[in-house]
Amino acid sequence: MSGWLLIAALLILGGVLSTLGDRLGSRVGKARLSLFNMRPRRTAVLITVLTGSLISALSLGLLLLVSRQLRVGLFELDELQQRLTDNRQELSSSRKQLETSRNALAAAEAERLKARAEVQEVETKLTESKERAVTLRKAIAPLQKERVRLEAEQKRLSRDIQARDADIRRTEAELEQVRQRIRDGENELKQLERNLIALRRGAVVLRSGQTLAKATVRLDDPGQAKSVIDRLLQEANLTAYSRVRPGEAPDRQILLLPRSDVERLKTMISKPGTWVVSMRSATNVLRGENVVYAFPEVRPNRTVAREGDVLATATLDADARSPEAIRTRLNLLLASAFAEMQRRGSLTEGLQFDANAVGQLAQSLGEDPRERVTLQVIAARTSDSADPVFVAIRVAR
Repeated sequence: MSGWLLIAALLILGGVLSTLGDRLGSRVGKARLSLFNMRPRRTAVLITVLTGSLISALSLGLLLLVSRQLRVGLFELDELQQRLTDNRQELSSSRKQLETSRNALAAAEAERLKARAEVQEVETKLTESKERAVTLRKAIAPLQKERVRLEAEQKRLSRDIQARDADIRRTEAELEQVRQRIRDGENELKQLERNLIALRRGAVVLRSGQTLAKATVRLDDPGQAKSVIDRLLQEANLTAYSRVRPGEAPDRQILLLPRSDVERLKTMISKPGTWVVSMRSATNVLRGENVVYAFPEVRPNRTVAREGDVLATATLDADARSPEAIRTRLNLLLASAFAEMQRRGSLTEGLQFDANAVGQLAQSLGEDPRERVTLQVIAARTSDSADPVFVAIRVAR
């Protein structure tokens, strides 16, 4: 119901009730009614007051019955005001939060736009990078092939360098050996010069490495080793004494060997087999010295030459048939044969041959009309390590 209808209804209701109250009061006054032992006039006033109150109550009740807003405003106004205040505060807070959210949203939107711009920039760079990667792959492909080729070349060069380094190290080692041999040769040359001077003076009676005693040993019992060694030392001492102090009686031991060499010699000859034992001078010894240092040499006894073995070969041209040239060539041939026997392990200190036969051969070679002759030194008999070596010279056909 609208407000105007409500006002009209209130006016009509008030007028009706006022009329009814007035008539009721008039009738009560005329009837002279008394309530609660009051006078009629006061009773009429009371009736009029009650009628007015009833009018007000009915008006208010009608308003409350008809208008919900009036009921709410009359009974819930304080609560509504408090709720309105709270809502206004919440609204203010919400507005602040909304403003903050809007600011945050604006900032987020700005960040989003910035991020989108960065993403677009990254995508652009990524596209450029992909294009560049494709270009680089195309450019790298031949470089990779070149790298593979260069790596293979590097490995080959590394192997070559290692081989050259090994050659250099080997050459340096050989050079050092040569230098050492040169130094040893110089020392030996100095020693030889000293020995030559001594030889010219006739003072050197034993050369370094010269054999003092030699024996072929085969032991049935290892306990015999000591007696064999003692007998060989006595023989070597007698040889040394007769050379170093000739004319004197060998009444003392002038031959000295290290005890370790003697023990090693005893161990070697105690083993099964046939052994060739030599006692050799360790240095050049002058006549009149009191001590001769020696060392033992042990070799297994074996066949070093068989009858008919060719030990050396040489050719003699037609333009070298003078007696001096023939003699020189024969001497060289015999020296070559002697070196071959030493290489095979012979302990002989020279070759045995028929000097008359060699002289006749030299004479016949001087009369031979052939342009070239081949000469051979052959073993005349089978020889072991300690045996003398007999040879002959023949013309090869």
